[in-house]
Amino acid sequence: MPYLIPPRTPLTPEQVERAFDYLLALQMGGGSNVAGRAEADPELAFLLLRVAEDIIWPMAAVGEESDPHSDSFALEEFGCILLSALRDWARDSPTTGALGIARSIIRFVVNVFPAPDDEDVIIPRWMPDADNPHGDTATTLETIRDEHLVLAHAMHSAPGTHR
Repeated sequence: MPYLIPPRTPLTPEQVERAFDYLLALQMGGGSNVAGRAEADPELAFLLLRVAEDIIWPMAAVGEESDPHSDSFALEEFGCILLSALRDWARDSPTTGALGIARSIIRFVVNVFPAPDDEDVIIPRWMPDADNPHGDTATTLETIRDEHLVLAHAMHSAPGTHR
């Protein structure tokens, strides 16, 4: 059963910044850099869940443009399971879930993005260095953040949207 991402309002630029500020602080300095943030921002776990869906699902889902095979279906199922668990965590324990969700995003970025010599994998356009996709995780997260900010600004400045 595919992971169902319910219809949702796009994140605002401020929400994107809050989620990625947390991710980058954790990536660059560990848990001590984010201590107390989730308690001060109860929405943070849900913002991180949205970011996780936007990062994990495109990499895990079986795409129409590629030739599916057993490994691609296994990765899609893994993505479904991971996102379902993260959704439950965000819902059931938002203040303690933020750190775990953020660590899951970081670990996914580090371990699941394609290796540079894998010609069968389509490298997402927001990856900073197609020759070294496993390179600097912080740089990759910053690039993903910048892409999300562009989309958030576009969605929230379009005619008929509320700012």
